[in-house]
Amino acid sequence: MTERWTWDAEVYARNSRFVSDLASPLVELLAARPGERILDLGCGDGVLTRHLMDLGCDVLGVDASEEMVSAARARGVEARVVDASILDFDNEFDAVFSNAVLHWVQNADAAIVGVRRALKTSGRFVGEFGGAGNVEILRHAMHQALIERGMDPDRVDPWYFPTPEIYRSKLEQNGFEVRHIELIDRPTPLPTGIRGWMESFAGSFVFALPEADREQFIEAVTGRVEGQLFRDGQYFADYVRLRFVAQKIIRSED
Repeated sequence: MTERWTWDAEVYARNSRFVSDLASPLVELLAARPGERILDLGCGDGVLTRHLMDLGCDVLGVDASEEMVSAARARGVEARVVDASILDFDNEFDAVFSNAVLHWVQNADAAIVGVRRALKTSGRFVGEFGGAGNVEILRHAMHQALIERGMDPDRVDPWYFPTPEIYRSKLEQNGFEVRHIELIDRPTPLPTGIRGWMESFAGSFVFALPEADREQFIEAVTGRVEGQLFRDGQYFADYVRLRFVAQKIIRSED
């Protein structure tokens, strides 16, 4: 049995600051107003949470990773360890904001139900995460490299990348009116290359292997994607993002 992969705040900060740096359009869609109570769902190390606080909002950050929550608290953020699929808030927030998190939540319906319950009447849910086709080249390379090593990649693949049509349907079925939803093709430069990206985000694949085999696995994946993802002297991740704005509606059963 190999050890379990967990998030590492220092590794994340070193390899993945682009996640928060590229969130400006989403923050603009949120259109946060001073004094609003906001839930940052999947706050990570709290960089965006801190930004919302600096705008004058009353923000609570939640994340499933204890280490990330500790890093957020070190920034002065009120943060708690909470699973996005088991939210227990009730009518507390003017908005729920979520960046680059919901593709880690395979039980999408449970997350949406919890978000709706957490929102006040007519509260809004604003988010962006990996959509259909996200990291398709990288994902395929990791799957193939695990298959070649006699492993089933579907058992360790943690991601949920829906189409806009599928996610719109889930939002509407669970009590939201979708105001905006789009799929955005966004190739993203990787400051520390494929290795750094895998260290930050592909731990469930890497740590599925014995420690002695991980270096070779990373090199094999890098070799597979180089022809497609390396250009102009750097590697890019083949990101496709699903961005949406939805408003809670009141139903007869409420």
